[in-house]
Amino acid sequence: MLSLQLFSSNPKPTLLDYPLNPLSYPKCLKPPKPYPKSKPAPISSVLQWNRKPELAGETPRVVVITSGKGGVGKTTTTANVGLSLARLGFSVVAIDADVGLRNLDLLLGLENRVNYTVVEVLNGDCRLDQALVRDKRWSNFELLCISKPRSKLPIGFGGKALVWLVDALKAREEGSPDFILIDCPAGIDAGFITAITPANEAVLVTTPDITSLRDADRVTGLLECDGIRDIKMIVNRVRTDMIKGEDMMSVLDVQEMLGLALLGVIPEDSEVIRSTNRGYPLVLNKPPTLAGLAFEQAAWRLVEQDSMKAVMVEEEPKKRGFFSFFGG
Repeated sequence: MLSLQLFSSNPKPTLLDYPLNPLSYPKCLKPPKPYPKSKPAPISSVLQWNRKPELAGETPRVVVITSGKGGVGKTTTTANVGLSLARLGFSVVAIDADVGLRNLDLLLGLENRVNYTVVEVLNGDCRLDQALVRDKRWSNFELLCISKPRSKLPIGFGGKALVWLVDALKAREEGSPDFILIDCPAGIDAGFITAITPANEAVLVTTPDITSLRDADRVTGLLECDGIRDIKMIVNRVRTDMIKGEDMMSVLDVQEMLGLALLGVIPEDSEVIRSTNRGYPLVLNKPPTLAGLAFEQAAWRLVEQDSMKAVMVEEEPKKRGFFSFFGG
């Protein structure tokens, strides 16, 4: 059988004729170069630390933080979002509008420095700048309390008085603050109506349980009736393990029920209780916790009037017992 020989009797050696050991290659041949490794995709930071967020809207932005139901994290949200805004370089005034049951000064560690309140300002006992308590850690963050603990407001105090207070903050000689955060009391009574009167925006804090969502839906309707259309929500105390086990509603379910833009999702974190008892806000912890990072992201979105998109958490398949093989 004849075969065609395409090469000469003494063909030149090729790279295939030598082993992979580079020491065995002759000088006339170079070892094969390894395939270039593909570069990993650059990881973009969620918080975008390489730039400062751009402040959207007219200043000062008056934001009320409310929920309707008590104990869902309004005051914790006010303290951590307010200090996050101050750390981003914006001037912030936080107003504790909970009459007789104020707690914002405790969470900020400023309870021993509150000497005057808004009631003394209205009575002419002190000036407004004397009632403002400046944080020593961040000088662009100030606290203003409506009244002292276990005290009652005068009969004439209402929404108009709070509007006058906000106008006075705008006309200060030091300049108008970038943000005025109002920590709203629980419920929908007169204290709630007073707190939402001067606000242009609202942050609704809720948890993924039926009772909180029911109150949040009611508060949303009241805010819209008062003319506040820019309403965003923060879902607090989220546990992914319970969502996977179908023991807690997901953030998508909450968003579908309320129909609001999502500002942030705060995971359940035991460090919240520790920071509350110490009077040291969560966003100042080093190293930062997951809940602290979530509050910082929510503050970033609040500055740029942005919102986030909820991601569905896959549910864990239910465990099948022995009798499942027989259709049980």
